Amino acid sequence: MPYLLKSEPDAYSFSDLERDGETLWDGVTNPAAVKHLREMKQGDKLVIYHTGNERQAVGTATVSSVDTSDSKTPRVRIKASRRLEHPRTLAEVKEHKIFSDSPLVRQGRLSVVPLTAEQYEWLTKP
Repeated sequence: MPYLLKSEPDAYSFSDLERDGETLWDGVTNPAAVKHLREMKQGDKLVIYHTGNERQAVGTATVSSVDTSDSKTPRVRIKASRRLEHPRTLAEVKEHKIFSDSPLVRQGRLSVVPLTAEQYEWLTKP
């Protein structure tokens, strides 16, 4: 299943992930977002989304490992894939009907959002 991960670019940007190659995705405390982290599987596709002033999907990554031994703080490692040729803004997302029921639009503060395959393809297409 694909997911969208939100990050404040001043705290940890997609450029930081590209530089590091891989990182532990942590600091998530919202119960719904933690639930989504627990559901992740190795190889799941990810979209990295910058919050703040940018508000756009900027790159892709994959889940490299998931450790759910502590259910309150699952340890998900992600690996950078590629920068999006055409970042998709929140305004574009809100205009597209495939996102009408998405937590990305309906629960704006949720930091880990499940995506449908169709949503993932639309966000990442060149």
